[in-house]
Amino acid sequence: MAIDRAGLAAFLRRRREALQPEDVGLPRGQRRRTAGLRREEVAALCHMSTDYYARLERERGPHPSEQMVAAIAQGLHLSLDERDHLFRLAGQHPPVRGALSEHVSPGLLRIMDRLGDTPAEVVTELGETLRQSPQGVALTGDASGYSGPARSLGYRWFTDPGARALYPREDHAFLSRLYASHLRALVTLRGPGSRAAQLADLALARSEELRRLWELHEVGLRPHEVKRFVHPLVGALELNCQTLLDPQQSHLLLVYTAVPGSESHDKLQLLSVVGAQALG
Repeated sequence: MAIDRAGLAAFLRRRREALQPEDVGLPRGQRRRTAGLRREEVAALCHMSTDYYARLERERGPHPSEQMVAAIAQGLHLSLDERDHLFRLAGQHPPVRGALSEHVSPGLLRIMDRLGDTPAEVVTELGETLRQSPQGVALTGDASGYSGPARSLGYRWFTDPGARALYPREDHAFLSRLYASHLRALVTLRGPGSRAAQLADLALARSEELRRLWELHEVGLRPHEVKRFVHPLVGALELNCQTLLDPQQSHLLLVYTAVPGSESHDKLQLLSVVGAQALG
């Protein structure tokens, strides 16, 4: 597909000008004269240089890769239809939709942008973290460094002993059953040859524990109402996990809260001060 530089530049400008700072969790400031967001603000949201983004708006620069287009679509909070339009303007084929998509919907992003002081994350049905709030990073660590099957927490649970350090030892047996149950149900739902089936095969080849649990054919387990953590900086935490589902993408927004006045609530406040310095 050929790139439509003029169309791409016009679309990017219109979408940038339509977004307000508060739409993406940025302070407005007192001297703002720009209609919508500044180019440097969009570039930061897209994790690219201001020069690179500015050249696209000026109908110049290199032909953006699929990864760059995806980053722009996410940074501009585009809907799926807008994302696909952007890909075509950039001379790329749009990615798949549904459970395999990693494009977080604008609705979930808007909620995430307002949760700067609350642990939250957006995950796929395979447990791959797509977005974390700053407090989410402080609570569970930065998940952006994982690649391949290790992006899935369920896979790491059975293949990386370090993945269990954040949870009380007495909860490990139940969590193993929970992850095995979820993965087995997902394999049945998505079918042979799916990413879920491929992930299960990889994990089963490496984990005797998962092989044993797999033979039980246990499905339908649900997480406990209270989720317990053992944080290296603030110690034991008991948190409620509220879940919001995006049915189009099969993405989950997980928000962790503590009962006001509880010890865990005080520790979350402390965590907001110490931040992710020891986990980043």
